Amino acid sequence: MNMYVANQWKDYEVIDTGGGEKLERWGDVILRRPDPQIIWPLKQETNEWRQVHGHYHRSSSGGGSWDMKKPIPERWTIGYENLKFHIKPTSFKHTGLFPEQAANWSWMMDKIKNAGRPISVLNLFAYTGGATVAAAYAGASVVHVDAAKGMVQWAKENVQLSGLADRPVRFITDDVFKFVQREERRGNRYDAIIMDPPSYGRGPNGETWKLEQNLYPFLKSCMNILSDNPLFLLINSYTTGISPTVLRNMLTMTMSAQYGGNITAGEIGLPITRSGLDLPCGILGRWES
Repeated sequence: MNMYVANQWKDYEVIDTGGGEKLERWGDVILRRPDPQIIWPLKQETNEWRQVHGHYHRSSSGGGSWDMKKPIPERWTIGYENLKFHIKPTSFKHTGLFPEQAANWSWMMDKIKNAGRPISVLNLFAYTGGATVAAAYAGASVVHVDAAKGMVQWAKENVQLSGLADRPVRFITDDVFKFVQREERRGNRYDAIIMDPPSYGRGPNGETWKLEQNLYPFLKSCMNILSDNPLFLLINSYTTGISPTVLRNMLTMTMSAQYGGNITAGEIGLPITRSGLDLPCGILGRWES
């Protein structure tokens, strides 16, 4: 099986892992966060593990909180190649960036730059816009859609931070499913679609989304807004229990059946400096023409 490792980072590093936690460097800030994939023990809790800037503790009743041991800025910036991102520890453990996605950013930038034609990209469940920044930097026009207003604002700031404020990027705060349906009615088409759907969610009118039940019909509806000559379609998933082969099968039954092209699927991960191992972070399925 393929493992796509984001191993080109300079401003980010997984220093060590064990005991259900990872020790990470975000620029100059060292954070200690839980990770459900890390089911192996910690070899040794060195001073580096104890002398972190912040340690996120899970609560037994769900959720959790940060224990800040050293002062850090309210937010700070890290870079990946020429892309820049604001980092900020949030109340739900995240920092506003999934660094393993850099493996996808490099791939999509390469596809867009070498397409030899203008490319329009639709980024769905687009969060703080890592893929939006990458696609815009590579020269695509981008429509960025997320239901959370705060995340869309964060994405706008990341685009500006990367010096791309003048690029053709539209930011839309909306229910992703309704947006796709409206785009189909409006006749709008895209050369590439990126999606990072949640495991579970609720729509504005109480509709429920469950990845296992809804991903295939959603993928089919997204095909209705692809151009006649699509460049790529990327699915990311952090849902435990879904395998890369499932994404490969779905893309084979949909995209390849209609357009031919190539499919790759696998895990996406990060290198662990101390052990030399790779930390699996999620899965991806890619279709490309």
